[in-house]
Amino acid sequence: MADKNDPKTALRHYLQACRDDLIWKLDGLGERDARLPRTPTGTSLLGIIKHCLNVEAGYFGPTFGREFPTPEELVSLAAQEEDPQADWYAREDETKDGLIDLYRRVGAFADETIAELPLDAPGRVPWWGPDAPDVTLHEIVVRVVYDLARHAGQADILREQHDGAIGWQQGNTSLPRDHDWPAYVAKLTGLADRFR
Repeated sequence: MADKNDPKTALRHYLQACRDDLIWKLDGLGERDARLPRTPTGTSLLGIIKHCLNVEAGYFGPTFGREFPTPEELVSLAAQEEDPQADWYAREDETKDGLIDLYRRVGAFADETIAELPLDAPGRVPWWGPDAPDVTLHEIVVRVVYDLARHAGQADILREQHDGAIGWQQGNTSLPRDHDWPAYVAKLTGLADRFR
């Protein structure tokens, strides 16, 4: 059993929790609902997954001189220069199950980087430019957890808007059970309306 006081164990725990929560938000959705843009800027639940897997592959790969075993499955820097949103949507030849599988493999790749390197291992983020400061593995893990947690929050809202599915984690909504949500929303709307 891993030492729960070990900083790497704690960081990997939260990183994995974010991954699991993101993937869980796709449970029960078909291809169309997973891909459907749900914001004015085109954000979709599957797009969030694709973005996050590319973020992890980049930060835990080239930043530390490593390459994902099948880089052709990722969105290249050239593709992103051509289409800055290329990592935010699933192409026609990509599937929900395929991207989830890829994300799990990227997660295993990222975990290998974390396991093999000390937290103070130096790295350089290639897309930050030549004048960017060096980073450490510790900084990158924290940055990626922060990024994934933000996207998990997006996914929470998108999924709730889609079909009312709520929850902070699978099996733990962190919300009161049997709450009268329409009455609660009406109460909050009434409070907000006082400030017209």
